[in-house]
Amino acid sequence: MTRGRLFIVAAPSGAGKSTLVNALLEREPGIALSISHTTRAPRPGDVDGVQYHFIDRAAFEAMVAHGDFIEHAEVFGNYYGTSRAAVEPILATGRDVLLEIDWQGAEQVRRAMPESVSIFILPPSRGELERRLHARATDSEATIEKRLAASREEITHAHEFDCIVVNDRFEEAVAALQAIVQAARTGEPLPADRHAALIARLAS
Repeated sequence: MTRGRLFIVAAPSGAGKSTLVNALLEREPGIALSISHTTRAPRPGDVDGVQYHFIDRAAFEAMVAHGDFIEHAEVFGNYYGTSRAAVEPILATGRDVLLEIDWQGAEQVRRAMPESVSIFILPPSRGELERRLHARATDSEATIEKRLAASREEITHAHEFDCIVVNDRFEEAVAALQAIVQAARTGEPLPADRHAALIARLAS
């Protein structure tokens, strides 16, 4: 049986990553979303085992000590990680798996599984990024400011990814993700637009 493909999607907060990923999964039923572990508190509407596996710091650190994670990182004071048990059995069945993680985790996964395909999502502008963060209405103003500040550093790592997608027009961004998935599955060249000028503006 052919092993499934591993896709990594990362983005700064507010770029619309989760919305894009959810749309991609609806249109590509052959991809399974890996559910990460986190120590952050559930947000309203979050369900354990759906958005994340919610665990405390002691349990997370025990998993790290046991080598249970392919990747893990601390982001804004909370741990996030992808367990091997959530990924390997699915890939072994021939089904693709998608990881929705941050750039630090993506770096670890690329080292551990170099055959993975990594995708970075960019917002079309800093103004739009700020607007989307406020529109989510899930974070305090202080947290939004931290996320905006952190986004500059995060965006400087976009060039490390195999593909870059700009989430300006939603349907076009979803189509771009689908094109990457199809190219990876068929062995065709991956889209090569690097959006250097936009990255320079967003990171400045």
